[in-house]
Amino acid sequence: MGIIRTLAASVLALAAGSAAAQWTPPGPVRLVIPFGAGSATDVYARLVGKHLSEALGQQFVVEPKPGANGSIAAQQVARARPDGTTLFFTTNTTHAANPSLLKTMTYDPVKDFEPITKIGGIDFFVAVAANSPYKTVADIVAAAKASPGKVAYGSGNSVGIISGALLQKMTGTQMTHVPYKSTPQAIVDVVGGNVAFLLVDLSVSRPHVQGGRAKLLAVATLKRSPLAPEIPSLDELGYKGFDVPAWFGLFAPAGTPREVIARMNAEMVKVMARPDVRQQLASMGIDAFTSSPEELRDYVQSEIAKWARMVKDAGIQPE
Repeated sequence: MGIIRTLAASVLALAAGSAAAQWTPPGPVRLVIPFGAGSATDVYARLVGKHLSEALGQQFVVEPKPGANGSIAAQQVARARPDGTTLFFTTNTTHAANPSLLKTMTYDPVKDFEPITKIGGIDFFVAVAANSPYKTVADIVAAAKASPGKVAYGSGNSVGIISGALLQKMTGTQMTHVPYKSTPQAIVDVVGGNVAFLLVDLSVSRPHVQGGRAKLLAVATLKRSPLAPEIPSLDELGYKGFDVPAWFGLFAPAGTPREVIARMNAEMVKVMARPDVRQQLASMGIDAFTSSPEELRDYVQSEIAKWARMVKDAGIQPE
């Protein structure tokens, strides 16, 4: 009987693998993202969508749905038909930070989604206008201490929200937080002098830096970024333990069949292994990697707890 059960299990496993390999989307696929056009998430999703379209024979259309800290996009995907035609290309904002940042959640980051794969990490930098009077992070802190509430900073995601609050907590300062739906709008206001600084990724900031409109003062992690090694980390500048990294993940609505999850995971692994894709992502400041669906599920649960600690340490009250 043991041999029969083993053979039966093997046959079922082969059948499941075959079904996953044969599954193709029944129509165009929406890649919903929680931030606006021009954000790193948007650019990243379009790059991946192009290759998935070629591999699966269906159009992958990126749909930016910014607002409410990503909740609008998350809720829309959670309520979508679980047939593989709607996927969520998202970040730690919706799937780790929001449970601690928002008083009312319109979705459950664990129960309402099927994890597909991790899809990389990204660092954020303190950016100011090129003509800003602040030449260093210490200059920003000194100005905030001299004039409480006068220094304004922008945020377009959870990294910006928590980093700004954490910097205030660590330095005993009071600054004014200006939230944006996405970082592309926020960097424009930094360059225009409407806010003093912003936590932003390389993808969004690099055109402004190269154009001489903005400059980067520090990276919000323990170590320097290999993609911008000339920029010091906040930790090495004396803000010990300052480490607010960001990550990307791909999800489907809860109830999406296993063969859909398996096929999408397999195709994402192929896309992310391509040298040309990895090079393009590196130029955007993205560290490309993947995972199994199970690894992403466990990771989300651990990250929810981690971001809860960071929100508490930063002294942020849910809104």
